[in-house]
Amino acid sequence: MQDTDSESKIVLITGANSGIGKAAATRFATEGWTVILACRNLEKGEAAKREIQSATASQNIGVMEVDVASFTSIHKFCTEVKLRYSHIDVLINNAGYFNHGIKTYQFSPDGLELTFATNVFGPLLLTELLLGHLEKSRDPRVLNASSTNIKNFFDPKRAIEFDNLRGEISDKRPYTVYKMYGDSKMGLILLTIRMGQEYRKRGVKVNAVMIPVTRISRETMKNFSGIFRIIAPLIQNLNPFALSQKRMGECYFRICTSMEFREVNGKLIDSDYRVMLPAPKGKMNPFQIIRELLRTRHAPAYTDDSENIEMMWNLSQEVIKNPLHRR
Repeated sequence: MQDTDSESKIVLITGANSGIGKAAATRFATEGWTVILACRNLEKGEAAKREIQSATASQNIGVMEVDVASFTSIHKFCTEVKLRYSHIDVLINNAGYFNHGIKTYQFSPDGLELTFATNVFGPLLLTELLLGHLEKSRDPRVLNASSTNIKNFFDPKRAIEFDNLRGEISDKRPYTVYKMYGDSKMGLILLTIRMGQEYRKRGVKVNAVMIPVTRISRETMKNFSGIFRIIAPLIQNLNPFALSQKRMGECYFRICTSMEFREVNGKLIDSDYRVMLPAPKGKMNPFQIIRELLRTRHAPAYTDDSENIEMMWNLSQEVIKNPLHRR
């Protein structure tokens, strides 16, 4: 077992080899935490480890391989985590999938729509498999990474396509990567609310953070296609509201460690550290919608619908307990 000091604080961050995940890992390492970089690409993970060590002088950084879109990979990863470490204090489900420009359905090794497999089902399975290790902490916290993309749900007609997350009708319904991404981030918030309720009795707090526009890494920009690869740097450099990855890494750290959020559970928190309350139910007037789009003060009312929450929870539980056939 790698962790020999039962009192050491341990954080596990998925997608930690770049972007906000890497910035958060650096912040935790600066404070003396043991940091587990959970990465799909070990080579990139090792490179990130060297950079973080150079910046922080920390030697308590581990790199482990996991593909959050693959249930087999997640099971193997969690087994290895339990062998190497005595406990987990903080789990940050930061890894996400958004393949700009994709126009056709993509599926995970388990036959799930790839965006939901990576952004919703994978994080839930990983969290549930590590619950026992989280329970060993004095103050266990889980943070799920959501996005301001959920603002699209201020449109009362917007809804998650629960009937097509396994590609059941992919031959009849067109694929839009932007909608699927937004739906997945809303789905993760719905799960966060239910996870908070379920895990409270085990002493584990679960929250989500709403990530605003952030400055995109060069590595991410390389995945853009066409004109977007050219204009993305211009847009983010000219956008006065774009936050740095370092600023969001600090946000992750504060939510997961401060007394301020110790009793907060099952909530959505924005980058200004405000707990977002659901918008009043009912039709919003144009002025209210514009105000929310410009500076969100509420989470969409969709997050406060018990039917939506239960549907997302029940489907997710079914999916992670009964892996689907491979396509």
